[in-house]
Amino acid sequence: MMKEKLGLFGILKETLTILHKNPSFIILAFLTSVPLFCSLLVHEIFFQQTIIETTKSQPQDSNGVICSIATNGISSCVYQWISDNGPLDTIKEIVENLTGRYLLLCLSYLGIVHLLDVFCTIIIVNSASVIYAGENRINVKEMWDRAIKGVSLKGPFITSIYALLLSSLQLVGLVSLATNFYVISRASLFTVYFGLLCIVWLAKYMEWNAIWNMGVVLSVLEEKQGVVALGISAYISRGCRRRGLFLMLFFFAWRLSLRLSCLYVGWSEGGSGIGVTAAHVSLVCFGNVLKWVAFMVYFYDCKKRFLEKKVDVEQGSAAEALK
Repeated sequence: MMKEKLGLFGILKETLTILHKNPSFIILAFLTSVPLFCSLLVHEIFFQQTIIETTKSQPQDSNGVICSIATNGISSCVYQWISDNGPLDTIKEIVENLTGRYLLLCLSYLGIVHLLDVFCTIIIVNSASVIYAGENRINVKEMWDRAIKGVSLKGPFITSIYALLLSSLQLVGLVSLATNFYVISRASLFTVYFGLLCIVWLAKYMEWNAIWNMGVVLSVLEEKQGVVALGISAYISRGCRRRGLFLMLFFFAWRLSLRLSCLYVGWSEGGSGIGVTAAHVSLVCFGNVLKWVAFMVYFYDCKKRFLEKKVDVEQGSAAEALK
């Protein structure tokens, strides 16, 4: 079933090949993404407004010049940044004003968006795996029936909750580190240290997210769930995690560029508008399809490499026993 070992660009090439040569898969992915698109559109409108209010709620800063005369009679002037509130006061004010809205966004995401996302993931991964196995002559109805009847929602949903929880905890740690960096950014001694620490943490965040995403794929294809699926994913991805890191980094850059461009339009015009937001969400859904197909290919490639290493070890042990 599997081809030669794949690198990062090989995985992306296989992903685009599945989409390009199978119109039925594109149709199915589009139809299953419609509910996700609608829920994301509503969620995105409220999210953008919250982010814009967060950034605009920061107090205005001012600058000043402070002059002093030393004991030796030499005068000196220092250009100093002055703010009405300190960094901690600013962060506290933002959190107090917008906690309720962020909580509502989180609950709506978990209750609606995430559930629809898991459903789309099951359909996309299962259908793409059938095509990747070589069954090109399969229509939309057959792919739908295989995905619905062959995979339970329970396993992938439980695994995705674990993955989301772990990802959120790590993201909270990254945000806390970045907040500390912001608070002490005026102390040049710690600036480089915290900057490097943030970069290292972000790299590990990408690497671990690749493992957790592959765990969700594994729960769809091999009916494992929860900690078991994530553990197997971490085990078989050993030696392949750099490709997973760059694969995750690619889709992270995709989402971040869309997010920043949409927020830039919203900041400039006081809101992105339905048209711009709909285009943004459409590209997010398209990237979501690409991501899960790519991680399906990545999973099979990691599994192949793992089995090859296992066979090599067994053959080596057998040869040693015969000597």
